[in-house]
Amino acid sequence: MIEDLSTVEPPAPLPAAEGLFAVSTDAAHLNHGSYGAVPVPVQRLQERLRAEHELDPDGFFADLPARIGAARARIAAELGTDPDRLAMVSNVTEAVAIALDSIPFAPGDRILVTDHGYGVVTRAAVRRAAETGAEVVVVEVPLDAPDERAVREAVLAAVDGRTTVAVLDQITSPTARLLAGPELLAELRGRGVTTVVDGAHAPGMLPAPADPDADFWFGNLHKWAFAPRGTGVLAVRPEWTERIRPLTFSWEHDKGFPWNVEWRGTCDYTGWLAAPAGFELLRGLGPETVAAHNDALAAYGARVLVERAGLRPLPATPGVSMRAVRLPAGWGEEEQDVRPLMAEVWRRLGTRIAVRPWSGGGVLRVSAQLYNRAEEYERLADGLAGLLSGR
Repeated sequence: MIEDLSTVEPPAPLPAAEGLFAVSTDAAHLNHGSYGAVPVPVQRLQERLRAEHELDPDGFFADLPARIGAARARIAAELGTDPDRLAMVSNVTEAVAIALDSIPFAPGDRILVTDHGYGVVTRAAVRRAAETGAEVVVVEVPLDAPDERAVREAVLAAVDGRTTVAVLDQITSPTARLLAGPELLAELRGRGVTTVVDGAHAPGMLPAPADPDADFWFGNLHKWAFAPRGTGVLAVRPEWTERIRPLTFSWEHDKGFPWNVEWRGTCDYTGWLAAPAGFELLRGLGPETVAAHNDALAAYGARVLVERAGLRPLPATPGVSMRAVRLPAGWGEEEQDVRPLMAEVWRRLGTRIAVRPWSGGGVLRVSAQLYNRAEEYERLADGLAGLLSGR
């Protein structure tokens, strides 16, 4: 739905978050949804783990599978899922490759994606289709689709007897709205469609992110769950665990899922071991308090972009710590246009944003996290007004 932004006010900063992040105050980082920002206590824990690793490398690796399993169990509890159907991965790009590589496709099968999907995830579906003779069908979900029901109807209208797999965002990366909700996943499951859900933004933001109706669900922990980067999870329904095809062989291969997915030899696993501390930190702050703060601040960011820069709001999902607005026609319509635009916003305004190309005017997404302040969005809106008008 389109929010009534006219009365939205910025929330007061949370005192408990003071000094929690090391993000530079010389710039406005309004793009937490891309790479996140690791809280200082979690950074320090990872540094201690790395120091421990260097003191006895052999001993550290010898105990590592069990320690990863213990970390996974704590993370599974936070996500509300079974640790035996959850594997640690580096990110959603790795997870979607594992999921698609584990699904058998036949020539003529259809893989359904949407035009709101994350580009690299969609490219993984295209590659898998090319390898197997399957076909990728892109569902166009209108940017102004008013609610979850309208989105669900657009997706289901594209399902036919040849649709075997649907690769869907839980929260869309470019447009910051809920897409693969519980009702849609249940309906697809009822039609025999295997569902692969990109929940990159869900952990730490949504109260129950890992939907049990998804055959494959994956998310990043470095965005909203305060984990170090390179930390993600892949959840698999029980009927798929023995059919998982890891990206590589390892000495843990014969143990089966999740061990065969997690172990990849001489890598830095300290981020995975530190990830539960991110959830603990979030729990100490109060997940509902953090979510309410970020939701309100993101909505205020959308308000000033609409009021001061003349941009058009796009439908939003309550509880999501991001908002998307539409750039004017002629701005950010092609892939080659968006990087120069983001670079110019950084150069002129000292602000990091995310822009994705869209015909008729690109989509600008702003994120909100505890280290952000209302004046950062105001500066962006005022500066964009001048940039877009050629001043």
